[in-house]
Amino acid sequence: MYCESVLLRSFGEFRFCMEIGVVLCGNNLCTRAYIIRVWMDHFFKCSGMTTANHILIVDFGSQYTQLIARRVRELSVYCRIVPYHTVVSSDLSDCEGVILSGGPASVLDEDAPRVDAQWLEGLPVLGICYGAQWIAQNHGASIEPSEHREYGRAHLNLGVVTELFRGVSQGTQVWMSHGDAITQLPQTLNMEATTAVGGVCAAYRVVGKPVYGLQFHPEVYHTDQGSKILENYVISVCGMAQDWVPETFVSKSVEEIRTKVSSDQRVLIGLSGGVDSSVAAMIVHRAVGDRLHGIFVNNGLLRLGEYESVLEQYRALGLPVKGVDASDAFLDALEGVDDPEVKRKVIGKIFIDVFEKEAEAIGSHWLVQGTIYPDVIESVSIGTKGAGHKIKSHHNVGGLPERMKLRVLEPLRMLFKDEVRKVGLSMGLPSMYVNRHPFPGPGLAIRILGAVDRLSLDILRKADDVFIGLLRTEGLYDKVWQAGVMLLPVYSVGVMGDQRTYEKVVALRAVTSTDGMTADWVDLPHVFLAKVSTEIINKVKGVNRVVYDISSKPPATIEWE
Repeated sequence: MYCESVLLRSFGEFRFCMEIGVVLCGNNLCTRAYIIRVWMDHFFKCSGMTTANHILIVDFGSQYTQLIARRVRELSVYCRIVPYHTVVSSDLSDCEGVILSGGPASVLDEDAPRVDAQWLEGLPVLGICYGAQWIAQNHGASIEPSEHREYGRAHLNLGVVTELFRGVSQGTQVWMSHGDAITQLPQTLNMEATTAVGGVCAAYRVVGKPVYGLQFHPEVYHTDQGSKILENYVISVCGMAQDWVPETFVSKSVEEIRTKVSSDQRVLIGLSGGVDSSVAAMIVHRAVGDRLHGIFVNNGLLRLGEYESVLEQYRALGLPVKGVDASDAFLDALEGVDDPEVKRKVIGKIFIDVFEKEAEAIGSHWLVQGTIYPDVIESVSIGTKGAGHKIKSHHNVGGLPERMKLRVLEPLRMLFKDEVRKVGLSMGLPSMYVNRHPFPGPGLAIRILGAVDRLSLDILRKADDVFIGLLRTEGLYDKVWQAGVMLLPVYSVGVMGDQRTYEKVVALRAVTSTDGMTADWVDLPHVFLAKVSTEIINKVKGVNRVVYDISSKPPATIEWE
């Protein structure tokens, strides 16, 4: 019966598997289940899908939770993040391991965040920082406030090396960030490591169970062998197969879309020219064929010449696309609007209005969006109750009306940007799409600080064209993850042709990143920046000063609004 329950948990189709098992193996339950599992593994492998489930990350509001997901994904293992207060037992029924994140709260607080410990029984569990203290507390360990908050580098004294620390060096550097400490372990917990200075508990294991606690953060860069520790947990302890690869993702996505979209339904996608919408279009096109209808909307907020060039590019790809010029509708609705959140909502609403009109014309019931994971994370709080904060609304996820005529497909919703690029390459998407810098859905509207008008857009388009054009000609474009120009609501005094000027200021922004969750400013050559400044001031009427943004994310965001 144990084998049958494992089979049921893995596939959720008890009756189907029982029928196959009776034919193959008679009434020997264990043998029957084993043969069915082998047969199903073979079937899914041949079809490009995976029998592996996933690692569930329970988020207690840590600033590092997304980094945990990144590290697991880098192992070619699928994982997903669920806020602690939304976890239900069904979330745990199809996962092979659980990671409990850190968080800003203290387990000593009366209203400290918790999940039902019974749900974790029988699963491998890794608690990190707050998660480790929560597990320890449940087993009777003593947790006390530290006299001094431990924040920064520490070194490990490893005890008897177990599965979690196999291959990890004695004295390896780790990163601590906590205010409470585990001061005494009960007999049900074995100490696995202490800090080299002070001998404080840094890691433990529940006796006889694959349940571990780490007081440090293995997911951050400053923990030298953190990736190895996570690999040991995910691969060795949880037994995950490293088969979550682009081809697998595409196959599963295509099958899911075919399940959702009936054979008589048409699908509409709003294309932007960027990698997200392009990859989403290719996946959906593979699933529904000529029932996909692409539109590229000119919202009046595009860059110089972008409307015409993007239409040509998509037609060259063989994707069905129609150009829709709705620039007047967008710009009229944005008149006098200076609040960035309101801008995003206005733009999102009009996009939906346009999509619904086009969908009605072709008889479509579905709308595809290129929403990716950072969009979701930044638009919806996934932290603890009251502890997670919405950073900004994205037009994909923040501008949808409550009652919309179209049902939404978001095939990339759980992918980071670099994963989208890998999927695109696996599907044969040309590098001009894969390596194209991200461009915000609200377009230049959020690069104009303040109200949007046609004159400001004209100035910004020309300045942006100079900057991006020189990045390309100087061989710097592919060394930058995202770049653009911001038009500031600031006038400055200048001198041009022996005459006083009082004109606008623009800010250049160029960052490096892998997924948009964090970003560092790019130290572009000063000679290059001087050239950009000179060309903008000489060629763009209305600008007499150029500055360069050297802020990283966090604390700043990539866009200014």
